[in-house]
Parts: sequence; structure tokens; C-alpha cells
Amino acid sequence: MAEHRRCPEILSQLGDYLDGTAQQSLCAEIERHLAGCPDCSVVVNTTRKAILLYREAPSGGLPAEVRARLYKSLDLEDLLRRADGAA
Repeated sequence: MAEHRRCPEILSQLGDYLDGTAQQSLCAEIERHLAGCPDCSVVVNTTRKAILLYREAPSGGLPAEVRARLYKSLDLEDLLRRADGAA
């Protein structure tokens, strides 16, 4: 259980870890943590899937209904409303 205190620290390093710019020692540390932390593993796997979907999306952006579902599932509905209001 003590490892879960490290979750915020680990999650703050995910950008570098997922884009491959983290040092090897940090990658090993993150992978050790992920092996014992199902919550962080879910975050990493979900983020990887989101990145993959983004990379595979047509350059015109996501259709509005897909974007709305994504934002809702990520609990970002307020952000979606602000973005739609600004557009």
C-alpha cells in the first residue's frame, strides 16, 4: 500500500514515459510501479489508447459526436462546453 503514495509522482512523469523521452532509469521505476499498481496501469493503458486514437484520427479532427463521447468519458464535459462556445 505504501507504493500508492507515489502515484501522483509517477503520473506526473507519464508524458515523458509515453513519448519515449524519459531516461531509462525512470522508465524502469515507472514500470516497477505499474506492475504493482492497477490504478496507475489503467491510467497508462487508457492514455496510450487515447494517443493511438488521436494519431489515427483524420487530420480534420474528430466528429462532434465522437468528441462529445470522449470528453464525457474523460469527465471533461465542462471543457467541451467551453470549446463549443468559443468556436
